[in-house]
Amino acid sequence: MSLAVAIQMDAIESIDIDADSTFVLGLEAQRRGHALYYYLPHALSFSEGRVYARAQPLELRREKDNHFTAGAAERVDLATLDVVLMRQDPPFDMAYITATHLLEHIHPNTLVVNDPVAVRNAPEKLFVTHFGGLMPPTVITSNREEVVEFRRKHRDIIVKPLFGNGGAGVFHVTPEDENLNALLEMFTSLYREPLIVQKYLPKVREGDKRIILVDGEPVGAINRIPPPGEARSNMHAGGKPVRATLSIREREICEAIGPTLLERGLIFVGIDVIGDWLTEINVTSPTGIQEIDRFDKVSIEAKVWDAIEKRLGAGASLPA
Repeated sequence: MSLAVAIQMDAIESIDIDADSTFVLGLEAQRRGHALYYYLPHALSFSEGRVYARAQPLELRREKDNHFTAGAAERVDLATLDVVLMRQDPPFDMAYITATHLLEHIHPNTLVVNDPVAVRNAPEKLFVTHFGGLMPPTVITSNREEVVEFRRKHRDIIVKPLFGNGGAGVFHVTPEDENLNALLEMFTSLYREPLIVQKYLPKVREGDKRIILVDGEPVGAINRIPPPGEARSNMHAGGKPVRATLSIREREICEAIGPTLLERGLIFVGIDVIGDWLTEINVTSPTGIQEIDRFDKVSIEAKVWDAIEKRLGAGASLPA
């Protein structure tokens, strides 16, 4: 069965084909005989009850600096397609939320991955708060006194924007650091939302593990080691990927959240674990597929498409 698949993503010409998860998801769809379309988030339109995108037919190939061919843009009624992969990167702002509202009109008759309502209701750092006992000591607040008291109690803390991504705006504030007040002033000037403050986890020096779940089941993991002098382990911030397996505690975390992910239609999810603590649940545009594939000699993207095809009643993996 050949499916018509649209990929809503950031500019395809700028991706790193050796690291980008959306790229290999598209390659796997193409390998299975599915037709690809590509459009940018701002190409979405709503008119007379229908959702359209100015989309281009797409062909992908693993060739450096020659990794895609896109045809002429055409106005595509997304309800006529089988699948839409919502894969643009955060920030999780009003533009992102608006896109979920528009795509809600076509889901689930056109399967949107991940479910746009569930994505809207599960921002990474807030979704974790619904799973008691899994996250480190945390306060989410706009109140300076709350932050000061939290620091007095836990001493060594991490301060970060509630809707940030890629490690941007993450600060490690030590007990002796005199810059907390200035930092809070800066956050107040930059963001209208509360900020999130967590107890610093020294285990981060051993890595921040990204675990991929498909339909609520863990299918692979990679550890990200922060560079010397850096509190952030995100690969965007210079974190080094290394091979990883799951500990007993990490399997317990997956078992605790897996049923909720499955129930909410969150097919493809990436979680972040430091030591024994779950810090984020990434449902917008999870990454890490290619790194896991290379270390473990697997195909996470195939597992994602197996899950999508199962939802659509298309059966197991289609032959190459």
